[in-house]
Amino acid sequence: MHHFYNQPDNLVSELLEGLALSTKVTLSDHRDARIVMRSDWRPDRDGRQQVALISGGGSGHEPAHAGFVGPGMLTAAVAGDIFASPGVEAILAGIRACCGEAGCLLIIKNYTGDRLNFGLAAERAREEGFQVETVIVADDVALPEAPQPRGLAGTLLVHKMAGYCAERGDDLQAVSKAAGDMAASVRSMGMALSSATLPGQEAATRKTPELGLGIHNEPGVRQVTPDSADDAVTQVLEALGRSDNGPWVLMLNNLGGCSPQEMQVLKRACLEQLGVKNVSLMLGPAPLMTSLDMHGFSVTLAPADETTIDALSAPVEAPAWPAPQKVHDIETFSPRFSQQPPAGEGRHNDTRAQLIKRLAITIEGSEKALDELDSKVGDGDAGATFAAGARAVAKALEEKRLSTGEDARLASELGHLFATAMGGSSGVLLSILMTSAAQRLESQGRTDWPGALQSGVERMQHYGGASQGDRTMLDALIPAIEALAAGQSLEAAARSARSGADETASMRRAGAGRSSLVPEQALDGVVDPGAEAVARLFEALAGSDSRR
Repeated sequence: MHHFYNQPDNLVSELLEGLALSTKVTLSDHRDARIVMRSDWRPDRDGRQQVALISGGGSGHEPAHAGFVGPGMLTAAVAGDIFASPGVEAILAGIRACCGEAGCLLIIKNYTGDRLNFGLAAERAREEGFQVETVIVADDVALPEAPQPRGLAGTLLVHKMAGYCAERGDDLQAVSKAAGDMAASVRSMGMALSSATLPGQEAATRKTPELGLGIHNEPGVRQVTPDSADDAVTQVLEALGRSDNGPWVLMLNNLGGCSPQEMQVLKRACLEQLGVKNVSLMLGPAPLMTSLDMHGFSVTLAPADETTIDALSAPVEAPAWPAPQKVHDIETFSPRFSQQPPAGEGRHNDTRAQLIKRLAITIEGSEKALDELDSKVGDGDAGATFAAGARAVAKALEEKRLSTGEDARLASELGHLFATAMGGSSGVLLSILMTSAAQRLESQGRTDWPGALQSGVERMQHYGGASQGDRTMLDALIPAIEALAAGQSLEAAARSARSGADETASMRRAGAGRSSLVPEQALDGVVDPGAEAVARLFEALAGSDSRR
């Protein structure tokens, strides 16, 4: 299974039903006429006649066109099969359903099937006595010599302009002219890294970047090799062509397969290269006129005159229309960071400094072993994380930045050091441990490392969410500190830490950390690397080696 579809033959009906379940539209009940119409539509609303607006085409471009049905935009959309124009009878049925005395405007993308089928439907509707006008959108500039440029995402700006005029009560000729003027002014160009995957297919048929692809999987005007998002935007804007510097309306369209992260990077590149001051209004980035899952984007530009800005900014109730955005230069502020107290300005104790150095050497020398353990139950970097902290401690000792002769100050300095030198959650947890211990030592005014460390463990559990038995460093740390708090020797504390660490090998379920995401069978027989680090630390502290 490569896509969350059911049967390919049912895709169009099911996606329209999904839309209709939560929006103010009504669906035709006949499979041969897939029509989505405003559920509130009355051509003679509020005592005046209103021009109806119909568009549509092949499916696979969602949210176009049904997602743009609503007050202020389309009255109805007629959907064909994937990448196939709807039939004449379906379009004609749509005209009959919503055209009143004010008439109807058909907005047609410039593809042969759409032109022919919508065109014939218009002629037959006129024969039946309906007032019908048509506007053809051909905003694609990929093939400048093409006699019939394709209709792309710029079609949506035509929908919006026509909807704005129709909503305010303009007659058919005025709505048609405004839509035609907009169609003549928009320009679109796209680039994709791969083609679209049709329902039932296993993968995209083309995976070479191309400039100027069509939204029906037509090949691009040429293959390209962009080396970055910035380069991709440069190539698209150069191909798009601009006679002046605007001001512009910019629409950035996701062709279906770009991630939100990619689209924001592309947005930044577009605004940077066009110039923020040259863009009066932005639409998107958003999937607007897609091509199934095509991994690409398109850029549409239109002149930003006052009428266009008013029309595109007017409120609508179409579910897929993006909120227009006024762009501006990036605003910044200067955050206030914690002021780290001066390090190493307290008293120094050479004996304690040598002990701490031995602990740092022990942990740094354990890097490979801890990484090997973590590669089985985590992301393989526990050893590197602890070693980074150990190296930072050793350097701080060498530079006399640790107040080894003052308990509270030393604990506080270690807390700050772990927070900045160690990555991942381990550094933060050890920083919480030492910072809380420093507060306890300061408030007591006397040396009680076991009690201070117990206070720190409580804070670790509060913020980290883990407890003893959850297969973390706490399984070694808690029993070791409890042994010290009970007046036992460092050797006894080391044995307790080793026992607690070894017990994690038989814990087949982790309650916290990355190991909680690992299958039970992968945990069996593997000591938790954080607990192993703590056990080695206490063994070095005791000057013993209780390891097996």
